[in-house]
Amino acid sequence: MKKQITLFLSILILIVVSCKKDKKDEAVVNSDASISIDSARSIAKEAWIYGFPIFYNYKTVYSYALDKNNSNGAKNFNTFKNYSKSFTALDTTIVTPNNDTPYSWAILNLSDEPIVLEVPEITNNRYYVMQLIDAYTYNFAYVGSRATGNKAGKYLIAGPKWKGETPKGIDKVFTSETNLVTILGRTEMDNVNETNIIKNIQSGYRIIPLHEYSKTTAPESVKYAMPLPEWKEADYKSLEFINVLNSLLQYTVPDKSEKELLERFAKIGIVPGVPFDKSKFSPEILKAIEEGIAEGGKVLEESISKTTSSLNLFGTRTDLKNNYVLRATAAAMGIYGNTKEEAVYVGSMNDKDGKPLDAANKYVLHFKKDQLPPVDYFWSITMYNLPQRNLVKNPINRYSIGDRTKGIKYEPNGDLIIYLQTDSPGKDKENNWLPSPQKGGYNIIVRLYGPAKNVTSGDWKIPLPEKTN
Repeated sequence: MKKQITLFLSILILIVVSCKKDKKDEAVVNSDASISIDSARSIAKEAWIYGFPIFYNYKTVYSYALDKNNSNGAKNFNTFKNYSKSFTALDTTIVTPNNDTPYSWAILNLSDEPIVLEVPEITNNRYYVMQLIDAYTYNFAYVGSRATGNKAGKYLIAGPKWKGETPKGIDKVFTSETNLVTILGRTEMDNVNETNIIKNIQSGYRIIPLHEYSKTTAPESVKYAMPLPEWKEADYKSLEFINVLNSLLQYTVPDKSEKELLERFAKIGIVPGVPFDKSKFSPEILKAIEEGIAEGGKVLEESISKTTSSLNLFGTRTDLKNNYVLRATAAAMGIYGNTKEEAVYVGSMNDKDGKPLDAANKYVLHFKKDQLPPVDYFWSITMYNLPQRNLVKNPINRYSIGDRTKGIKYEPNGDLIIYLQTDSPGKDKENNWLPSPQKGGYNIIVRLYGPAKNVTSGDWKIPLPEKTN
């Protein structure tokens, strides 16, 4: 499992947050004279679980906004990077990507000023969503078909300290807890021939700095004590994790509910904007901190092994109730998942008998007529190889199947049977075939966009694959 979680992390996408540094944030770092070995270990474990989503979020921030060598990134803050096609097996940057909606990404830095998000009118009842995610990985707001409708609109996105007046023409103001924000846009694509339609829609997604929108002078840039570091995968399991976290926490404004928590973290050198100084701690305390980091990783691995649904993994701070293990689990299993009212993801690595899905076998997924996914928009089933969790290369280039799949056939009684296997189930059944890998294990994820109440309540269940050979 340890190798598996490490692999999850190595291909995850991420983000972080941004916020102006005040002198009052320059807390005094405690030396180890005030902390025992057991306390250092316990605090490090707690802090690692707390900081894991923030840290891994930064992978996306760095990749899309800061890495000048990334040809697939925007290479700047406050700029959209649009993808006009759905992901395929060639796209391996993101774990468990969807194959339903081309993405539009933007990393915002709201330290200097808010931005205005402008969206065009989306016609023909096409589903779209702009998910707003802060550096903690909370989904703090939504723009889109469900939340605001398909009409054109302008939305102000502000950092935690902005106190200005709302300019004319703004439909709604959204305030983030952090100054680093990710916008993850998804636009429904019914078939591969809609590329030009998608490009046209995406050209209407715009990010406008407030001073440009208001035609005023640009504000002075906010300076931070610590620069944003280069992204290094190995840092998440070492003492350098603290240094990276201290840099990223500069872009946050602490929530009142976390005052005592952050005071505890300061005892092992976790202070926003203050470089981690190993010399302030004895070798024994440093070892205890490293042990605590490792223990935090084990807690996360255990949580992942027990989680099969996204129902309560994603949402606002209020939704998650400061459950940091849950927040870390969400980041590790599929960072930037939607709040359950927007979309629900239900998956399985096992068949009906509880055995792991294996490409050596043939399975059917049998939906009874009254068990078909109940949604307002659409649903799909996507397959991923394990442990990589990438889309599966196959001869018919089908990476997902669902209610929009051309030619999908229902049984005379209204039931639906999906075939999960490497080879074709026969010409008469190919429209209902979701190809599995040539070898190895895999999992399936059912995505429900605009899920019905019996889905968000947890009452609706997917059928599990049945082995047929």
